[in-house]
Amino acid sequence: MAFAQWQAQPSGTSESLRGISIFDRDNIWASGAHGTYLMTRDGGKTWNVSKVPGAEALDFRGVKVFKKDVFLLAAGPGDKSRIYHLRIGKQWELQFTNQEPKGFFDCMAFSDERHAFAIGDPVNGKFQILRTRDGGGTWQYIDPTHIPPALDGEGAFAASNSCVTANGTENIWFATGGSAARVFHSADAGESWTVSETPVVHGGASQGIFSIAFRDLLHGVVAGGDYQHPEQTGAHLATTDDGGKTWKLAEITPQKFLSAVAYVGGTNPGIVAVGPATTTFSFDQLHSWSYVLPDGFNAVDSKQGVTYVVGANGKLGRIQPGLPPPAI
Repeated sequence: MAFAQWQAQPSGTSESLRGISIFDRDNIWASGAHGTYLMTRDGGKTWNVSKVPGAEALDFRGVKVFKKDVFLLAAGPGDKSRIYHLRIGKQWELQFTNQEPKGFFDCMAFSDERHAFAIGDPVNGKFQILRTRDGGGTWQYIDPTHIPPALDGEGAFAASNSCVTANGTENIWFATGGSAARVFHSADAGESWTVSETPVVHGGASQGIFSIAFRDLLHGVVAGGDYQHPEQTGAHLATTDDGGKTWKLAEITPQKFLSAVAYVGGTNPGIVAVGPATTTFSFDQLHSWSYVLPDGFNAVDSKQGVTYVVGANGKLGRIQPGLPPPAI
């Protein structure tokens, strides 16, 4: 029986990495601090490291790669929050800059090459939500009057580019932290929204939901905790089976701080969750951990049965889940 196989890959950088995107088994991109991005065309045997010209002061928390296009999301205060686009074989272009001094982009999610959303912290009591329907040719803010108000002290986290997720071009969910741990959902591409409470720990500025994923229109998972106490266990995972209307705390233990969560596909689907102090897999709908790896990471992506993770000091690599061992 094959268990999880962790293969570290030399990234060629010591920058903190927080963005990871898999196009296929050979083509993977990662992103991080000081304008850094990485790409491989051979499944991680070799990684090429570069910086976006003029973006050396930016922190690329999000990356999304397609066959011919790549997008980078920079998170930072005011105009340090930006979206860049690369048409493979051409030059990087700056598509959008946040001109709101109080703004701060957190994460982005793509349905396909043309449809995407980006989420920013509240400005004047409303989350900033950007939308494009033409591959970033135009990015426009969704009318804030359509968005439910944020609570005092509520925001989103730019920890792993996974505080937002999309399923198709109409359904989008994003998760919050701080004074609340809520999930916002739109079923009409952002024209109207509902909000639901979750049992994930919240209250402090470093607490709440850091990541959200859906495997279909009904079944989803949120993960988080307290990033200032990564070893601390608590109410950090919750699931839904009704599209996010209601959330139930996962009974699985332990639940350390988790900055990213993703569904693992393939013949034996499951869930992978990572944080700076843990990497965990469950293949029984979060009833138990099938295995726990000792390494910690910031972000995760899983596609075509392959899982990649990135973390501090340029750490990245591939995890091949294989078949799970007996539950622990």
